Amino acid sequence: MAIAAPAAANPPDCDSQDGSACGTVEGDGATGSIPGGPSGTAGPDLVEGSIPGGPSGQVTPDDVSGCVPGVGCLNIPR
Repeated sequence: MAIAAPAAANPPDCDSQDGSACGTVEGDGATGSIPGGPSGTAGPDLVEGSIPGGPSGQVTPDDVSGCVPGVGCLNIPR
């Protein structure tokens, strides 16, 4: 797992050149992923997560939304 030094920007995408799980933690948030599996990001204005072919969702200061394949999506303004 790769860990980056704190910074003042939203976290960059997790990028693992060898295909292993990775995570990045910075001053304004964190991101992580498992290749071919779940991934997620948490920052000051966005929290989101997803599973390939499965559910996904996000929360922002303005709304909450999510989708479940085969069921549908929902968006709720805050």
